[in-house]
Amino acid sequence: MITAAILGLAGVSLGLSALALRRAPRLGWVFAPPPPVPAGPAQCETLLTYHSHLGQAHSPSILCRPDGFSVLWFEGSAEAQADVDIYEVSFAKGPQGWQASAAELRVGRQALGQAMRPRQLVVTLGNTIEDEARRGAVFSTVVSVGGWAAASVARVILGPGGPLNAEKLSLSPMLNRSALVKSPMLAYADGSHALPAYFEMGQMHGLLVRFHPDGRVADTRRMDGAGLNPIQPMIVPLDGRRAVAFLRDFDVKRGCLLRCETEDGGQSWSPVETTEIANPSAPVAALPLGDGRILMAGNDDPDAPADLCLSISADEGRTWQRCRRFEGKGGGLRYPMLRLLAEGEIALSYSHGTKAGICVQVMGRDWIEAGAGKNEGAP
Repeated sequence: MITAAILGLAGVSLGLSALALRRAPRLGWVFAPPPPVPAGPAQCETLLTYHSHLGQAHSPSILCRPDGFSVLWFEGSAEAQADVDIYEVSFAKGPQGWQASAAELRVGRQALGQAMRPRQLVVTLGNTIEDEARRGAVFSTVVSVGGWAAASVARVILGPGGPLNAEKLSLSPMLNRSALVKSPMLAYADGSHALPAYFEMGQMHGLLVRFHPDGRVADTRRMDGAGLNPIQPMIVPLDGRRAVAFLRDFDVKRGCLLRCETEDGGQSWSPVETTEIANPSAPVAALPLGDGRILMAGNDDPDAPADLCLSISADEGRTWQRCRRFEGKGGGLRYPMLRLLAEGEIALSYSHGTKAGICVQVMGRDWIEAGAGKNEGAP
């Protein structure tokens, strides 16, 4: 009886989703050109080395602003526990250089539950990224029951004191559960945006979630491969129609990064395949540099999987040259994010000490490229 009811509700959810898609206006499937990455400066500056006072701090993301940027992460006694909230540090650049604010609570579970439409219990919070289509909004991984496999993605509108309004996206026919986020959004030439997401229940797979210009979910496209468990896609546009996605393999035994491609703006994706890039089942961050060149941050040294390395590909991600290394002496450096800032610098964030805290660096392209072939450490 219970199984029949669940399947019935799933069918209703799927039917409503299909009806909404049929009524939606036609989407354009041409990526917006990525902004150029200028050459300098030839330096790297550490802006934050934060140690959690609660237990664990993990999965930092970068929110860009014209006058600087912010970094958000989830923190509590341990990942997925009922005391995990979202914290933030803001960075602004003035005459004396970069200045950081104190870390502060940004999204609390109780406040988010009250801001939800309809209101609901929020048990724990996870990966949270910027909604680049709407200033002052984020997408947050929210759990109301169970663990990550029962998570949902919520769009959260933020005010000075916390969440003002929040609503879960309709991404899954399975009662809208088991959807999560990790990587930055993509822009399309028609002014709309797409969100890389992933599904963790049953057959794991990556998702590209398309939005209408008004923010409604318009479409989802799947990234999957036979015998693989691809999650956390990091998508890099190469031109208006082509992009490459790098995905984490949830199965740690294979020990490599996964990859797939699109040649039609994300409407369809090649089967996800293994690569020769070593990876200890951890997500990567990437940034297009132009002319087929890609910057990647990842744990690609099989002899030092705790280290986070910066590598550059000159052939659209097929081969790589390691440039810089951040050593994970006190534990693994994980869950990196790369974002291009307004003045052309590159911001990098990651968790250190196997979720003990958060690190943030700002660097120039020249500094990264100067280490090519030398495999030098960061200052």
